[in-house]
Order: sequence, then C-alpha cells, then structure tokens
Amino acid sequence: QVQLVESGGGLVQAGGSLRLSCAASGSIFSINDMGWYRQAPGKQRELVASITRGGSTNYSDSVKGRFTISRDNAKNTVHLQMNSLKPEDTAVYYCNANVVTSWVAFGNYWGQGTQVTVSS
Repeated sequence: QVQLVESGGGLVQAGGSLRLSCAASGSIFSINDMGWYRQAPGKQRELVASITRGGSTNYSDSVKGRFTISRDNAKNTVHLQMNSLKPEDTAVYYCNANVVTSWVAFGNYWGQGTQVTVSS
C-alpha cells in the first residue's frame, strides 16, 4: 500500500506565497510522474503542475510563471511553491503520483488534499 500525505496549505492574502509538500510512503519501488491537482467548489479537478522522475515539468497556463513544482527522488517528496497567489487559486490541492510497487505492479495514488484559501 502507498500513502501520500500533503502539508502546507492554509489561508494567505492575495499576492502572498505558500509552499505545499507531499510525502509518499509505503511499498514503493520507484515513482514516475508526480503532480499537483486542485479542485475548487463546483468545479472539476484540474491539473496544476506535474514533474517527471527526470525533472521535466508541465504547468497549467493559469499558474505558469507563478508556481514551481520540484521533487526529491531520494525522499519520495514533491513540492509546489506558489507565489503571487490570487483568489482564484483557492481550492483543495491534491498530490498525485504514479508509483511502481514491484517489478510487475504499479498504480496511481492520491493524497487526501490540503485546503488553500487566498483572500482578496
């Protein structure tokens, strides 16, 4: 079994910054892509940013230039540095990872989510 635990959410004023972290633990052989998604009330969950094991990154247009995703493969962690936050960034943020659990098994896992609220 694999667990993803997020931390770092909270309440911040517009223009402020937050750093989200996600730690993966359990039966991990290796982790391929990792990413952050978010879901605002009444909206579908959307990809915010992703990063490959080799460090290639992808961002949604709405956060490009403001958010930075990074990972530490040795610690099985992924981080999201969020700068210049806007009220429209308010959402529950979820960590996601494609985890190889053995030579023949892999799965896609989600964290429990962490609330980010940006006040205007």
